[in-house]
Amino acid sequence: MTMVAGTISTLVDPFGPAVAHLAASDPDWANLIARVGPCGLQSIPEREPYEALIRAIAHQQLHARAAEAILNRFLAFYPDVSFPSPTSILATDGNIMRACGFSAAKVTTIHGIAEKTLDGIVPARSAALAMTDEELNSRLVSLRGIGRWTVEMFLIFTLERPDVLPIDDFGVREGWRVMKSLPKQPLPKELFKIGLDWSPYRSTAAWYLWQVADQFKRLKAK
Repeated sequence: MTMVAGTISTLVDPFGPAVAHLAASDPDWANLIARVGPCGLQSIPEREPYEALIRAIAHQQLHARAAEAILNRFLAFYPDVSFPSPTSILATDGNIMRACGFSAAKVTTIHGIAEKTLDGIVPARSAALAMTDEELNSRLVSLRGIGRWTVEMFLIFTLERPDVLPIDDFGVREGWRVMKSLPKQPLPKELFKIGLDWSPYRSTAAWYLWQVADQFKRLKAK
């Protein structure tokens, strides 16, 4: 896979141009990349948008392991499919979903995603691929419980969009603070301006900033 202007396509080195661009833009980027190593950004492009959004909702404000445990309990109710259809989700009683570990607010959001998928507001993957980042964001944030961050995760990890920078993401902002040895994180609007130099490879930049934030967190925990 390789980073291109609109999507990520298949070739030998997926992130070579992106890594070269970032490393050339700033010595601190070059040092960070050398320390972290090759970009390991992994997407799951075969998922339909409604599934990707529901999975993202499950992960909101939870540790990854806790979110996956809840999802696994939920999916156990549908043993014959890899993921339930929107119709099946709407037919599932909210109390059952609560018993899996979803909060009442998340149950409402998940039912809303399923409903809007049937209504065509949440597009099928084939339609989503033809839409711009902003078109998708404008449409999807109209759903209850779906914010810009959730859409950005969908753009990066499902649609493989290469130029997405989640400026509100704590890890991304913390990664920049650590990389630059700053006393505090940049404001989202400040990071947006800084990140313009990383375009058209801001998704790769986000991945590296997540890594340095995680490394710093582990060091503090020792």
